[in-house]
Amino acid sequence: MKKSLIALFSIVLAFSFNFSSIISAADTKLTTVSIPTSTGLTGSNNSAKSFTLDLPNGVTATTIKTNTLKYKGNNQVITAAEVVNGKIKITLKGAENKNLISGVQGYRASYGENYITNPSNSIWRYSDGQRWQINEYNEAINGMKTYDKLKEDSYTPSANPPYVTVSAAPAQTMEFIKWFNGSKTEVIDAQNIITSTIKIRAGVGSSPYLKGEPKFKNNKVIVTYYLPYFIINGQKGLLEYTNQAEDASHPLVGHAQGRKYEVKAAYYYTADAKVTTYSYGGTVTFDYALPTEPTLTGTASILKPNPNPAKFDGKDVPVQLNLKGELAAYADTGNISEWVLFAKEKGKDNTLQTKKDYSKTLSSTRSFDFTIPKGNVTSDRYEQDYDLTVVVRFSKPVSTKTGTVTSLQESFTKKVEVMKNPPLPSDPPIPKPELKPPVPVLDIPDVVMAGEEFMADGQRSHDPDGTIVEYHWSVPGAVNPVSGKYDWTWYPIDQLGWKRVTLRVVDNDGLARSTSGQIEVIQPVPKAVLQIKGIKKENRKVTVHNISTSPEHYPIVAAKTVLTITPVSGGTAAAIKYSGDLNAVKDKDMIFKKAGTYKATLTVTNTAGFSDTTSQTFDIIPDEPPVVYFSSPTTIYRDPGESNLATASLSDMSFSPDFDILGRRLWEYRYDSNNNGSFNDEAWNIANNENNSQLQLKLHEVGRYEVKLTVFEEFDQPTLTEFVTEADRRSADSNTSNPPQLLLERTITVQNRAPEVDWAW
Repeated sequence: MKKSLIALFSIVLAFSFNFSSIISAADTKLTTVSIPTSTGLTGSNNSAKSFTLDLPNGVTATTIKTNTLKYKGNNQVITAAEVVNGKIKITLKGAENKNLISGVQGYRASYGENYITNPSNSIWRYSDGQRWQINEYNEAINGMKTYDKLKEDSYTPSANPPYVTVSAAPAQTMEFIKWFNGSKTEVIDAQNIITSTIKIRAGVGSSPYLKGEPKFKNNKVIVTYYLPYFIINGQKGLLEYTNQAEDASHPLVGHAQGRKYEVKAAYYYTADAKVTTYSYGGTVTFDYALPTEPTLTGTASILKPNPNPAKFDGKDVPVQLNLKGELAAYADTGNISEWVLFAKEKGKDNTLQTKKDYSKTLSSTRSFDFTIPKGNVTSDRYEQDYDLTVVVRFSKPVSTKTGTVTSLQESFTKKVEVMKNPPLPSDPPIPKPELKPPVPVLDIPDVVMAGEEFMADGQRSHDPDGTIVEYHWSVPGAVNPVSGKYDWTWYPIDQLGWKRVTLRVVDNDGLARSTSGQIEVIQPVPKAVLQIKGIKKENRKVTVHNISTSPEHYPIVAAKTVLTITPVSGGTAAAIKYSGDLNAVKDKDMIFKKAGTYKATLTVTNTAGFSDTTSQTFDIIPDEPPVVYFSSPTTIYRDPGESNLATASLSDMSFSPDFDILGRRLWEYRYDSNNNGSFNDEAWNIANNENNSQLQLKLHEVGRYEVKLTVFEEFDQPTLTEFVTEADRRSADSNTSNPPQLLLERTITVQNRAPEVDWAW
């Protein structure tokens, strides 16, 4: 599906947004996004509309220069264009027009919901078991009529009434009527209905054994039907009935019996309406910073058959597919090694066609020819899917945000259909041989999720000898009606499966042609995605980042987002520290006080009730203590000029193996006062605790001294201070460091300087 979306966005870049880009600065571009043209919208809720416009391919919200957003068009701006949730949002006032709309439909509460009534007749068998009383409505007298008929079977009592037609006439009703103009989304206010034009119509859903359609007269729904049995397609069936013994006006004796035969009739209303309509259009322009990430986009389209689906005429069906790849945010054409374009029948590797393009250009286009043999079309409908792939290869690796790549690739799937009776509108004949009909070209994604907006795009349609003046769309089941050259719409969750989109174009000569394609609507399953950010080390801040996605009309429910962090090996649950609750969060900061392997598990649920879970295992590495080492002289001498003090120059050469900060140094020494060759029975003296890396240690007594340096680390990365103690900061000393410094290197011997002797007399 993602690849389909990339193809769709490429179409948007090339066509749908009416891109007219000019370089406005060395690092910015001016671009235009079209507001979908919509006309003839009715109802007060259409007097103002907010439009949410997708950004062109290669443009992100953060790159838009918001102070350059401008609207151009004939509508009054209510709320200026702004960037909201990664899209451009603008609210416009509709341009008003007064129109007369003919044939609006009146249904019971919702679109397509016919009024249903259940006409019935009472049929009574006499006590002798031989005769039946027939009761029915008489149109001429606008009242009930009664007559008797002898039985037609040989049973006593008679098993069923004789075969007759009867009429019934319940009253019409307009209860809960709601008026629509051809779709469930275009509602006409009742105050706009011209009451003198209201007419009642027979609807779909009446009992199949009625004699003709219902009639409407005397404010009644008049139906005629057969009883006690009906014949449909040569099959005979008995009508069901309910016993009416309890409705008898006097006690039944002998073989007397009452039966109520009931049928169903459906109807709706039509009328004319005088309404105020609203129109919208225009563009939004803005500057944006040029992208830096190399991106491959493309389009795949069906050139033949046209229209698609094609009408099967008993011959092989030629198929021609067009595939285009285009590089964005990349300028080094000299580094382009080759373009490779592939096409094949889905699942049939032996049909693979490969075309290479060695031109050092930023785009490449190729066409592929296939044939659907006539022998394959053995049913009313035949489908053939084609897989298409475009690859661009580079001579030298290209750097991206996620690393280097030597090639980029995009793939598409296109469906060609052959039908004996294609579901397309009939096209008028061409009146003059020299006139050429328009060529409809339909671009739609192969797969969309319910609730995910997609573009139905007919902009590549063209007329060989004129211009296209009308675009007519049929997108059954979609929520938003499609109009104009292109438009955005989406399918609700009750429309899963294959859906057909039909485009009919009319040119300036009045000629029309149609084409169609299919979209597979799949379940709106969210995609759970999480990132583990930060320095994955003991006591350092780690952020679990929830970047899950879901179709925009079935968003993720924050309250149902569940995040768990568990130890896998080495770590412990008690070592995981964070504030508050893990659930219903977008980002969560935490620290791990013990190294080990941990697992983050995220479950998200959207408003459609679908869920997805993802897990990510990550390692928390230990916070290594510092490696302590210092340099010192092995022997020093007392200096009479320094009050017989001996000076040892000490230099710290310690380091942090994991690049933390050496925040404090403690220098200590001890003297072998009893000259027994051991320091273990001596006490330590602090020489310096001021984090000096260089020290001049002054010693007085002759003999041996041991020097010790202790180094304390500070964190060089963010942490959560409320969970960190002093003990969490690593330290080591020269005696216990790994590796420890040799005692010989830590020992200083102080001696007296030998006297100078002058033997001169």
